[in-house]
Amino acid sequence: MLRTLLIGSIFLLSACSPEPGTEQWCSSKKEQAKSEWSGSDAATYAENCLFDGSAVGSENWCAGLSAKAKSKWTLNEAANYAENCVI
Repeated sequence: MLRTLLIGSIFLLSACSPEPGTEQWCSSKKEQAKSEWSGSDAATYAENCLFDGSAVGSENWCAGLSAKAKSKWTLNEAANYAENCVI
């Protein structure tokens, strides 16, 4: 029973956090002390948050990915495109 509750809690907590690189994630990272960031957080922030419109799911991001050959998309890019750009 305790194990089930623990596993359920982990899934609930992970579902509440925004996906790295999204506008919501960028906003939350701006408010967080940079000393609390991981190396991965810093790299994701630099790639997706430093320039306006470059966050995953933004119009510019969707347009840029649309211009890229679909054979060059990563699995993560394809999933993010389907979730954020297809209406």
